[in-house]
Amino acid sequence: MLADPQVWITLLTLSAIEIVLGIDNLVFISIAVSKLPVHQREVARKFGIAVACISRIALLLTLAWLAGLTDDLFTVFGLGISVRDLVLVLGGAFLVVKGVMEIRDAIVGEHESEDVHTKPLASFWMVIAQIAVIDIVFSLDSVIAAVGLANQTWIMVVAILLAVAVMLLAATPLGKFIDRNPTIKMLALAFIVLIGVYLVADGLDLHIPRGYIYGAMGFSALVEILNLWSRRNSRRRVLES
Repeated sequence: MLADPQVWITLLTLSAIEIVLGIDNLVFISIAVSKLPVHQREVARKFGIAVACISRIALLLTLAWLAGLTDDLFTVFGLGISVRDLVLVLGGAFLVVKGVMEIRDAIVGEHESEDVHTKPLASFWMVIAQIAVIDIVFSLDSVIAAVGLANQTWIMVVAILLAVAVMLLAATPLGKFIDRNPTIKMLALAFIVLIGVYLVADGLDLHIPRGYIYGAMGFSALVEILNLWSRRNSRRRVLES
């Protein structure tokens, strides 16, 4: 399996999506941790992310198990609907709605932090529990995307572990990089919408070859890399002049 290029493409794609979309979780984690004494904040942040990683993997395994149930539950217009189909259709619809709403907020200029209301927390473990819940809620889109893109559960788990490792080691510089280049997040959200449409179609037995999805995402990523390169060179020329 490791010799299969598609396995590596899937792993890299999922890891990139998990990392980019996981940066937003750090905002909410920082809000929760800010309720603790200063000397406990860094420990709570790292321990909370580790606990959140476990909860995210548990959510992933649950959805992957549900997606494996292929016996028909009922029939609609001659189309058999199984638990797997329901997971794909509902999950895909969730991704489309979530992605469109996030894109709309980014265009309008609303800040996610404006909608966050946290109560003062008195204990370390209450903060950890809140971080775990926050991570489940805000990683649901990337987890559903993982279930839709990867056939092997281990690829999904490795992608989550890689994303969490990056969050622990390079959260601050990576977050600043994405803040300086908001089009990267916009591209990730567009991928989420694309994957959502793919999942809905797959759940309705309208099978789209995954190569088309990977090709579209790869081409878009290449264009974004060229844009970043062009903007960097433009800024350099302005500074030199």
